[in-house]
Amino acid sequence: MTARGRLTALYTALVLAAGVVLTALTYLLVRRSLRHRIRIEVLGGPGTDAEPPPNMGEMTALAERMRATTLSDLLTRAGIALAVVTVLGAVLGWLVAGRVLRPIRAIAATAQRLSAENLSERVPVGTPPDELADLAATINGMLDRIRTGVAQRDRVLSGQRLFTANAAHELRTPLTTIRTAIDVTLDGEPDRAELLAMADDIRAAIDHSRRTLDGLLALARSESDPGRHRLVDLAEIATGVLNGTADAASARRLALRVETRPARMYGEPVLLERLIGNLVDNAVRYNHVDGRVTLRTDRIGDHVFLRVTNTGPPIPPQDAMGLLEPFVRGRDTRRSADGGAGLGLSIVRAISTVHHGRLTLTARDGGGLHITIRFPAAREPYADEPPPSPPSAAESGPAPAPDSAPAPSTMPATIASKTRAARSSSSSSGMPVSRA
Repeated sequence: MTARGRLTALYTALVLAAGVVLTALTYLLVRRSLRHRIRIEVLGGPGTDAEPPPNMGEMTALAERMRATTLSDLLTRAGIALAVVTVLGAVLGWLVAGRVLRPIRAIAATAQRLSAENLSERVPVGTPPDELADLAATINGMLDRIRTGVAQRDRVLSGQRLFTANAAHELRTPLTTIRTAIDVTLDGEPDRAELLAMADDIRAAIDHSRRTLDGLLALARSESDPGRHRLVDLAEIATGVLNGTADAASARRLALRVETRPARMYGEPVLLERLIGNLVDNAVRYNHVDGRVTLRTDRIGDHVFLRVTNTGPPIPPQDAMGLLEPFVRGRDTRRSADGGAGLGLSIVRAISTVHHGRLTLTARDGGGLHITIRFPAAREPYADEPPPSPPSAAESGPAPAPDSAPAPSTMPATIASKTRAARSSSSSSGMPVSRA
């Protein structure tokens, strides 16, 4: 039996039960009233002292017959009325059940029309608000979440397919280079110079494959949970990274500008060092001769900021955020002999996400990039371990402009010692270094 049929049967049973109870009560009341009235009339009424009539027995029997006839007629008429009311109750119950179940039928029809390709339909929410309206609103909310999840799944699957295709292409190119170098060199009788040239080509191809594999491994590790976070200072990590980049910057005659203020946060030091290292390496690698690289750390309110700005080839504004995708490089980077695998900024985004950071890329006027990352700051007094659930940076509003000028550097003694070492290293290598 359908739900509508069960509701109709329930309504009909309630009407029938109420009618039976009402008929029984009416029967009992009428029976009692008739017995009292007939007895009084036969006896001559209240306060009468007259003698009983000689035909008292006949009159009593007649009264009983009249009472029985009246009660029988009452039951007959009440039964007919009860049957009519029960039928009407069944009809009205059927109509009311259909009205009550109409929103549920709409929900079922909508669910039948839904599919993986069509999740845009929604259940109409009736007014005034009641339990069924709440059910419809809840189902609509569930459909919204399912649609968002399916869209996210499709994006992930599409990204994985693109990532796999690009990774296969990046790894196949060095193999093709190795095969070509071997075939060309061995086509004849190669001398020592040709063998050495082939070895150089093979070594370069192997180095490229190694960098690609290292980047893939680092990206996979960065996207996983880094483990326990502890209190770190981005200024100290940035200073250490810049000390290791002095030779590469000197080779391109780049001017490094460092503007650091204490920026304490909770994070994994190794991953944060890799993040800053990739940013600085990207700024140095994709720059031009006599260019500039500026690195800033600062704290504003409840957030710490890491900003890296570099000169370089012009980048269309609409293409800036696309550089975060794996194996995506700028338009002019394919001409670079030491171009990377295109994974550096993807690793930066993964590490930033793990640390609840917000990453922004904007094209710089005149060429180059502004890169800003905002992290939740460690709250004073500082503890060795972070709070149970650090706040999400996505809920804290937009980040300030990446080129806002920070206050002058106020570094601890450990940073100052590293700065002196960096200056002495840069002076011996001829690299200009400026510090705010």
